[in-house]
Amino acid sequence: MSTGAQLSADTPPVTGAAARGPRVVVDGNGRPAGRSAELAGALSAYQDTVVRMDALDAVTTELVRRRCARQHDCRICQSLRLISAMESGLDEDGIQDVDRFEDADFSEAHKVALRIVDAFIWHPANVDPELVAQARSHYTDRQLAELLVDISKWSTQKIHVALGTDGTDRVPLGPDGRAYFTFAASGAVATMSPVRPGSHQV
Repeated sequence: MSTGAQLSADTPPVTGAAARGPRVVVDGNGRPAGRSAELAGALSAYQDTVVRMDALDAVTTELVRRRCARQHDCRICQSLRLISAMESGLDEDGIQDVDRFEDADFSEAHKVALRIVDAFIWHPANVDPELVAQARSHYTDRQLAELLVDISKWSTQKIHVALGTDGTDRVPLGPDGRAYFTFAASGAVATMSPVRPGSHQV
């Protein structure tokens, strides 16, 4: 079952993401002015709760996050790299291969996870028995539950994309245009650096 189009990292997004600016009035932090603090807090608490789930490995988590970032064209998300996934063996080639994952050198389990991402985002009503069987052959119920809420968590960035507040001006990007981050035990972002730990980048 093919649930989503193969993306190209070499083709600029049709939205002109690099030039996309805020479509709403923003405050000093680049967030929509006048937004509800209560609602923002509830959304943040949900996101942190999802991150604290631990049934999936870091590489699967990062591949899913990356596919969501590319599907939604979120500039912040596309600039980030999860350090724990890279420490577990995911390299930059693998991250770029997410755009054409069906033809990439990924495990079948990872391909199934990415098919689920596409189905969840684009065609949730059309998930067929074949994809369900694939999912159950590679993941436990607990892992599948986490996978689905992971997708929903990474998809909350669609709010910022729609409002044009997904710019990377507040992200500490390195010369390669990336930032490397970790999560705290609370689920919140703990560190974010323009240099990958252990690299010789200056």
